[in-house]
Amino acid sequence: MHRMPTLSLPMYDINHQATIGLTSALTTLLQQRGVPAEVSWPQDLLPHWRDEQLLLGQTCCYPLVELLPDVQLVGTFHSSAQGCDGKRYRSWLVARREDENLTLSDFRGRRAVCNSNDSHSGFNSLRYVIAPLAQNGKFFSDTRFSGSHRQSLAALRAGDADIAAIDCITWALLRRNYPEELAGLEIIGETPLCAALPLITSAKTDAETLEKLRGALSELTSDTRYQDLLAESLISGFSVSERAFYDEVREWKDRAAALGVTAL
Repeated sequence: MHRMPTLSLPMYDINHQATIGLTSALTTLLQQRGVPAEVSWPQDLLPHWRDEQLLLGQTCCYPLVELLPDVQLVGTFHSSAQGCDGKRYRSWLVARREDENLTLSDFRGRRAVCNSNDSHSGFNSLRYVIAPLAQNGKFFSDTRFSGSHRQSLAALRAGDADIAAIDCITWALLRRNYPEELAGLEIIGETPLCAALPLITSAKTDAETLEKLRGALSELTSDTRYQDLLAESLISGFSVSERAFYDEVREWKDRAAALGVTAL
């Protein structure tokens, strides 16, 4: 049986009603362009990103450069979250309030927590900023993996870890929707700006459909009808991006490796 092409926006699904609104608006705009799609809510992201029926999805930039050589880039959302600049974003370095006056170097020998080792915002960016401070490839005494930024924040609050790198868009959405998850935590530093999360489509998507996808995303982010919906998700625009835009993600990995740091 032929499956319908799928569409999903799983990466910032913090205000679920807003994500439902966005995916619904996109399916309508695509339908108007003769492109059918059904919304999916994937639990296992890597097979979803590699699915030949993926019409539109969002991935992290680290899997894009390391694990998804065949997908096509559609473009990148711009974000109005504090810490972003157009289609670039950063991570905040977050610790408990009792450590708010410390700098990153003060966390030598302390415990880090990351969402996963295939995350740019939680892992690659933290590795990049600690690499110049590391001794014999080590900086932290221990690094644990939590499964998500929200679980990393919970580990900090519980005292199970001391520092984490948290995507600034996730931080802003939590501050708006679930401020209690940031209680007792403070930003003690930041990473440099890097290319924000890419919107992707299957290698099988033809050039005409890709243009229609970009047209739908451009209309979504420029038509005043969707202004309030976009504001809920802190989306301020969309632009087409090429794979080369994401080269710096791998450069951060390579620079850390050149300093002897390959893990955390």
